[in-house]
Amino acid sequence: MSSVIVLHDVTDVHFAWMLGETATPDPHLRLPPGGIDDAAVLAHVRRLVHGLTFAAIRGAWMIVCADEVVGLCSYHRPPRNGEAEIGYGIAPARRNRGYATAAIAAVIERARADGLVALTAETAVANVASSTVLTRNGFIAAGERTDPEDGPVHIWSRGL
Repeated sequence: MSSVIVLHDVTDVHFAWMLGETATPDPHLRLPPGGIDDAAVLAHVRRLVHGLTFAAIRGAWMIVCADEVVGLCSYHRPPRNGEAEIGYGIAPARRNRGYATAAIAAVIERARADGLVALTAETAVANVASSTVLTRNGFIAAGERTDPEDGPVHIWSRGL
């Protein structure tokens, strides 16, 4: 399934809204039933985005379909040596609709426009859906490691 999505820069004000701290900063946006993710995950991503913002890097986006924020994607930290690690997540109520695949394709184009030469990502070995998103976008398995929180993870790489 192909999904039409748009990447919108995400700011701290958007995180405040997603976490229920403030009203929507944009009346044209809405959240899906159940929100994007649990508060702990949103707080973690908020910290990552704060680090990007502090480094003056535009590398964090809301994944929007029509007027609904269906997920988030970003660089994990400022790019280094032309390479950035990416992460992404789709709201549980909006999974299996092609949003992640479309969003990562858009992130690849943004990374190219930013002059990056490669992207990396990590997925839990058990997360077959996320591995499929990456392979559909030209990533190749580059190794494995054990993460203290996620257990065994695949390491993915894609040249730009």
